[in-house]
Amino acid sequence: MPIQIIVPEGALTPSAEAEAFGKLTELLLRLHGLTGNRFMTPNVIGEVTVVPKRRTYSGGKPADIAVFELKVPSFVLPTQELKDAWISEGTAIIERAAEGRIKREHIFANVSYAVDGGWGIGGEAFSNSALGSAVAAAA
Repeated sequence: MPIQIIVPEGALTPSAEAEAFGKLTELLLRLHGLTGNRFMTPNVIGEVTVVPKRRTYSGGKPADIAVFELKVPSFVLPTQELKDAWISEGTAIIERAAEGRIKREHIFANVSYAVDGGWGIGGEAFSNSALGSAVAAAA
């Protein structure tokens, strides 16, 4: 379940990058009641992408922004309540990590869904059912 954080240079310290990524991972697992799940935990992956200063934009003009993206199977965050929690709590995580270097209104989030059967781990394609079974077996 890739998480990607995109920020301009200087927005987050290296330790803040790692802390924010860890907190987003914890948030995703908590929202699904999967904290500590042996299958799911190591499969929450991703990166922090740091782009050169003045290479992030808002309204077509250079601006310090942050984006956190989540790519997941279609059964993740299935309700609007869970999506709302991901976005509001995730925004707070990024805002704290930025320590005032990025305004709250310049923090953006999105969730993208893979089609059923289009999720792969270690070269194996998983259907939603197979993923659910793997998660349940590791509970």
